[in-house]
Amino acid sequence: MTDLMETLVENREMVQPNHANMLETAHGGNVMKWMDEVGAMSAMRFSGENCVTARVNRMNFERPIAVGDTAFITAYVYDAGTSSVKVRLVTEREDLRTREREQTTESYFVYVAIDEDNEPTSVPELTVSSEEGEQRRTLALEGENGDS
Repeated sequence: MTDLMETLVENREMVQPNHANMLETAHGGNVMKWMDEVGAMSAMRFSGENCVTARVNRMNFERPIAVGDTAFITAYVYDAGTSSVKVRLVTEREDLRTREREQTTESYFVYVAIDEDNEPTSVPELTVSSEEGEQRRTLALEGENGDS
């Protein structure tokens, strides 16, 4: 069994001009790629297996991330099936000089754990043993269902 808080992964990507669109903000495809990579890290940390992306639920782009700011990405596993792993992902725009952050993007990805033959393989049971973990899980389940 793996605890939800053990699956928490946070990462930053500096938005450079080569990541930008014509409005000089991060291209949505780059943000999605970064989120997918961090989400896979969380899923692999949980399962102990390689994981592949199976589904992206609702990719909500709420505001842009300017060139020069960082994309601060948070991921954690909030549910699991037999071989599937559900990960909540939130990206925030972060100004490193002021440390100001604001949410820019939210999504829910589903990964599948695979074995050395690239076949689906079983994952452990997810446990939640802290108040913070319970809050994160509740938030993710509500958001997945469109309640947030």
